[in-house]
Amino acid sequence: MSSEKQLSLFEWSNNDDSLVSTPNSDLEFNLIPTDVKIPIPSGVYKTMEQITFHCNQCRRCELGENRTNAVIGRGNPEAEIMVIGEAPGQNEDEQGLPFVGKSGQLLDKILQSVELSSDRHVYISNAIRCRPPENRTPTLKEVGACKPYLLEQIRLVNPKIILLTGATAVKALTGDKRGITKIRGQWIEWEGRLCMPIFHPAYLLRNPSREPGKPKWLMWQDIQAVKQKLEELQSDSNSFDF
Repeated sequence: MSSEKQLSLFEWSNNDDSLVSTPNSDLEFNLIPTDVKIPIPSGVYKTMEQITFHCNQCRRCELGENRTNAVIGRGNPEAEIMVIGEAPGQNEDEQGLPFVGKSGQLLDKILQSVELSSDRHVYISNAIRCRPPENRTPTLKEVGACKPYLLEQIRLVNPKIILLTGATAVKALTGDKRGITKIRGQWIEWEGRLCMPIFHPAYLLRNPSREPGKPKWLMWQDIQAVKQKLEELQSDSNSFDF
């Protein structure tokens, strides 16, 4: 890999004393490529704070030019379940946290319905970290530019289960292009981890009926299956403790 392509992802002066106290002062910035075709090496980040700092400086795609905040994650960074959404909206962009609008409130209620807390049992993130204009679907380039950050988050959290909310999240992580109605509720193995595609909470807000077979009813079946699978994994893990 040529030295020209190993330029810093961000623009700053080497004499900037403010970097000394940043969470990333021990990172080698010249190892973070600006070219979106070159992945950020696995294992670069030691903490979520380092990812947050980098993402708030990031220019791997054009979305960084208009963001208020990069949206990294919320919840327990050591959670057994990780939820991955599509992209930040206006509320998320303003607060710098994922799923804090009406969709997030519904997501929290869904988790609470099976006694899962977003503060304790779950870590929540998105396929991309910056809000697309007018909340449009992220482009392939934007998803590709942001994917290394997502992979590093998954590595740091090390969840037992990953929930993929909506087709964009499924495609971003696994490459599966099938519609969410065809694959929701099915367990998918990705990189040795169990993933389940589920409806995005925003879709449920647009389809509020709780009748059997409707999206909200199907989500109830899916989240119960997730809770059951988590308990099975926890039981298997505990069986090896002496």
